[in-house]
Amino acid sequence: MDPAFSIVIPVYNEQDSLRQLFSEIYAVSIDLTTNWEVIFVDDGSTDDSWSRIEELAKTYPQVCGVQFRRNFGKAAALTAGVEAAQFPIIFTMDADLQDNPVEIPRFLAQLNEGQDVVSGWKQVRNDPMDKTVPSRVFNFLVGRLTGVKLRDHNCGFKCYRREVFDEVRIYGELHRFVPVLAASYGFRIGEMSVQHRARQHGKSKYGWRRIYRGLLDLLTVVMLTNYRQRPQHLIGLLGGMSLMVGIAGLTAMGGYWVMRQIGVLDPEVWSPLHQRPIVLYALGALLLGGQLMSVGLLAELLTAQTAGQTRHFSIRQTTPKPQPPVAS
Repeated sequence: MDPAFSIVIPVYNEQDSLRQLFSEIYAVSIDLTTNWEVIFVDDGSTDDSWSRIEELAKTYPQVCGVQFRRNFGKAAALTAGVEAAQFPIIFTMDADLQDNPVEIPRFLAQLNEGQDVVSGWKQVRNDPMDKTVPSRVFNFLVGRLTGVKLRDHNCGFKCYRREVFDEVRIYGELHRFVPVLAASYGFRIGEMSVQHRARQHGKSKYGWRRIYRGLLDLLTVVMLTNYRQRPQHLIGLLGGMSLMVGIAGLTAMGGYWVMRQIGVLDPEVWSPLHQRPIVLYALGALLLGGQLMSVGLLAELLTAQTAGQTRHFSIRQTTPKPQPPVAS
């Protein structure tokens, strides 16, 4: 039985890459099946990306385009692309030509072995060190904190069964954590090495802010995967730690006061308890930090609960959807 798959490609200012990318996808897919499509999601590009997508859609029935009114981010683009997809297998890949479509048959083979998600791993990366080193640190932290030990969580080249997106809702910048979120629902996660090519056109859309945001998103994912149904296990832990610090501080200050009273500490040298505010300030800061973290995590839980109910993007227009072939 021929595979049936949709390829979702977020696009942001990649006008020079689109024709070549589709040509490469076409060369691979046309020999695999008649049931395939490419969905380009223009995430508010300011160049001629949408014009190129429209041209491709007019020329090839396998191409569908979705245009956002402005830049909403990669997670929104992937969500819109999946909503437009017609087939039960969904690929995601970047539009910058760094992902090589010749890997598509290998992804399908892995999926046929029983995996629900197959994540690409850029074993040999053609990126500068300011991208590769933070990525290695990030992947290590994600593996340790979530238990899903993929070697390249940031790789955009992945393959999913459609039911993964029926269960997992992504928002904000959680797109890189879809395998982690899927694993928390019991989906089987696999990984395979893929070719990685140097960028040919344009420039990377990611800077150093990506690292900071990624770490914050990682905390969110840890909360969602481990404590969604039992948030008190985490919040209670923070509260207990704060309580122990408070008890330790009060005990130490009580001992300090007793030693001044009995003369072990010279009252002329050691100031009275009410004149030593450092411990109180530190304790207050710690308690405040614990409260703020608790409120933030609760807010993340509420956001996750409502993420599937609200669309976080706005579509300006779409090209006609490809029509599946009619059996003769």
